[in-house]
Amino acid sequence: MLLSTHSDNPRPFLTWQRITDWAQDHYRSRSFNKDERIPTRAGLLYLVERGAVRLVGTSQLLSDAGADLEADGDDERGGGGLSLAGNEEAFLGFVGAGQPFEIVAQSPFSLQSFAHADNTTVIWLYWSDLDNWPHFRREVLDAFRYQHQRKLLWLSTLGQRRTIDRLLGFITLLIEEFGEPCESGYYLPWTLTHAQIGSAIGSTRVTVTRLMGKLRQHNLIHIYKDGLIAIPASQMSFRQEA
Repeated sequence: MLLSTHSDNPRPFLTWQRITDWAQDHYRSRSFNKDERIPTRAGLLYLVERGAVRLVGTSQLLSDAGADLEADGDDERGGGGLSLAGNEEAFLGFVGAGQPFEIVAQSPFSLQSFAHADNTTVIWLYWSDLDNWPHFRREVLDAFRYQHQRKLLWLSTLGQRRTIDRLLGFITLLIEEFGEPCESGYYLPWTLTHAQIGSAIGSTRVTVTRLMGKLRQHNLIHIYKDGLIAIPASQMSFRQEA
């Protein structure tokens, strides 16, 4: 697994500069402040030019019973998956700079996107626009296939019985994909609240806080400057290409 290069001006696609120039000329590019909602609709393709996008989901399926499903006070019981109640948001992952995403609308589920960092810039296109750049279309499809593979790993992590295993696996996957090197290993360059982490692994903020303490005691994670989550290099399961 390779670390993505976190940069304000990434060049993951061969024709990236042409795409960004086209988007500016056609008013298809917009910047957002941190936590600002990004307006999206199904059927369009979005590219993150700069910053990071946070994907969240909501569901009405468990609005009546959701409160009874989160009995996660004991981290060894676990259950995996997401428990949504009402309009509670579940963190579904990041889309980093240079990566594509799309929003799929399927009732009763609702997906939304938010800027996770200031000055996050997003480009939007119709899929037919890619006819102008056949090679770029192939790279976009390759990027979606890669994302699909990562989601399978995510689902495998969420299937772990113990909450602490889901937590460590979740953190490791995020840092493998988006991490940057530091003197003590690799760190996630964006902050995540314990509530957001809990929503992703099917737990609660209180449980996440307690288990994060356990992981730190065992030196499986540590906190990098400004509260960023980091993992020692020895914990990473990939080899970084030169």
